[in-house]
Amino acid sequence: MNRTPSSPSPAPARSQSTSRANGIGPLELAFFVVAAAGPLLVVAGYTPLAFSIGGIGAPGAQLVASLVLLFFAVGLTRMALRIPNAGAFYAYIGQAFGKMVGGGAAILALLAYSTIAIGEIAVVGAFAAPLLDRVTGVHIAWWVWALLALALVAFLGHRRISVSAKVLGVALLTEAGVLLILGICVLFRNPPEGFDFSSFTPSAILAGGGTGAMFAIVFGAFIGFESTAIYAEEARQPEKTVPRAIYLAVGFLGIFYTFMAWIIFTAYGKSQIVAAATDDPVGLVFTAIEQYVGHPAFVVTEILLITSAFASALAFHNTAIRYLHTLGRERLLPEAAARVHPTHRSPYRANIVQTVFAVLVIGAFVVAGVDDAYLGVFLPVVSSGVLAIIVLQTLCSASILVYFNVQHKDHGLSRWSTLVAPLLSFAGLLVASYLVAKNFALLSGQTGWINIVLLGSLPALVLAGMLRTYWLRIHDPAQYEQLTQTDVYRIEAPRTG
Repeated sequence: MNRTPSSPSPAPARSQSTSRANGIGPLELAFFVVAAAGPLLVVAGYTPLAFSIGGIGAPGAQLVASLVLLFFAVGLTRMALRIPNAGAFYAYIGQAFGKMVGGGAAILALLAYSTIAIGEIAVVGAFAAPLLDRVTGVHIAWWVWALLALALVAFLGHRRISVSAKVLGVALLTEAGVLLILGICVLFRNPPEGFDFSSFTPSAILAGGGTGAMFAIVFGAFIGFESTAIYAEEARQPEKTVPRAIYLAVGFLGIFYTFMAWIIFTAYGKSQIVAAATDDPVGLVFTAIEQYVGHPAFVVTEILLITSAFASALAFHNTAIRYLHTLGRERLLPEAAARVHPTHRSPYRANIVQTVFAVLVIGAFVVAGVDDAYLGVFLPVVSSGVLAIIVLQTLCSASILVYFNVQHKDHGLSRWSTLVAPLLSFAGLLVASYLVAKNFALLSGQTGWINIVLLGSLPALVLAGMLRTYWLRIHDPAQYEQLTQTDVYRIEAPRTG
């Protein structure tokens, strides 16, 4: 494995970086992270819950979350340029707080992305099975659809990354398109109470009794955008592609989620939205589509909800296997996971591992007799991963502050990008982490000991990563010294075969 460790000093010049002619550009990379968030799944599945729990201030809460994550993106892009490692969170946290902490963050991030990918696979089955049953009268168990979706995800994961990017691009444009059509129709068809912007006022945002739970939901809607740096090795001119993709992803998600939340608010009216969301959270968006756009659009949206879940599963699967590939190269995990395909240049060994793991997890739920894939598989599997990512975002914000204001004060960058924006994001994400943990039962759909196990798994994974890092420090000190130092902009030839 040929690699040139990067210097820990923050040299901004990247003149030796590799321009990969067949790599993905910023728009394709942004497709990955936006598709991972599952815009239609969020708007149809989580926004009604935000209205039901938090009241009319859901659009304003979505805007607040957008701003916090935009502040996070400011520091994240600066960190991505100074520490060009595909481990992203792992490398940033490790260089700021030490390799041991970085190793803990690495294992936590890997399992978070991996379990979210599996949960998204399960929810494909949860959406596909009842739709086919209702339309054709043919009943096929959810897990059959889930395994079929997994097979297609694994096939695309084996291919060159640009193939998955094209699939995600089509899925994203179609699901965003149908929601924008709803938005246009609401704007031009005289909504019942006119155009009201009171949902953005502080009093509306903080009025509901479930404000904390509402913020837990809206922050969770953005999960996935931070994975942009993980694809740096397969990007064209990664030092330019990665920052642009981060801003594209955060900007689109922030504007789109906020706009669609306000459109749904407007479609029902200030006096009716909370009651409507409480009475029928699952059908809230679909009812609006049928009323304002028509029944054909309603049917199309039902189908697109399945493709949205599939796109999210594909994006998170690709993220998980690249994180596994990176940790294999760093030897925090077996080095075999770092092998890339000689033709497709994909991390095919990691793809196999993630696919087998997904089969085992889904198989365990099938053996346990779980019939409701949404409540019984998707929510409990994904919830701890969502919390883990928000916690990692918080730690990453702290690492940006330490890196630029303690370790490398001569960075030559603005105080806004290295102090003010990261400090604002750290404060916001710290509050978000607390709110998600406090309202965890709402996200997991579970009670009692199951939530204790799910929450307890997070510190257990961090401890496992730290112990593995300590083992490297004792038994392979040379490799230990290389942790967090791999420069993806200068990697010459990843090992194949």
